[in-house]
Amino acid sequence: MNYHPDLLSTALKMITALVIVLGGLFIVFYFLKRILKRDAGGSSEKLIRVLSSSYIGVKKTISLIEVPGSILVLGVTSDNICLLTKIEDEEILNRFKRPEEEKKSTSFSDQLNKISSKFKE
Repeated sequence: MNYHPDLLSTALKMITALVIVLGGLFIVFYFLKRILKRDAGGSSEKLIRVLSSSYIGVKKTISLIEVPGSILVLGVTSDNICLLTKIEDEEILNRFKRPEEEKKSTSFSDQLNKISSKFKE
C-alpha cells in the first residue's frame, strides 16, 4: 500500500485551515479591541498632562507633569526619570490651571485665516 497524497489538495487544505484560523483570530481581536476601548477610561479628560518641558542638556529635560491634586517636577534623561519635587500648594496649582482654562482651542482653519490676514495687510 503505497499511498502518496496529492500535493496540491494537501496544500489547499493547509492554506484553507490557516486562513480560517487567522480569520478567527482577527475577528476575536477586532471585537476585543472595540469592547476594551469602550470600557477603558470612563472619562474623556486626561488624568496626566505634560504642562511644560525644558531642555537643559543633551537628552536631559525638566518636565512639569500635572496629576490629580499635584504637579510633579521630573528630571528626565535618556535612561532615568527622577522626581525632583512635588508641588501641592493650592495657590500654585491654581496659577497653573488659570492659563489652561483661558486658552481656547482654535481650529486649523482659524489659525490659517489669522496668518493669511497678516499677509493680506
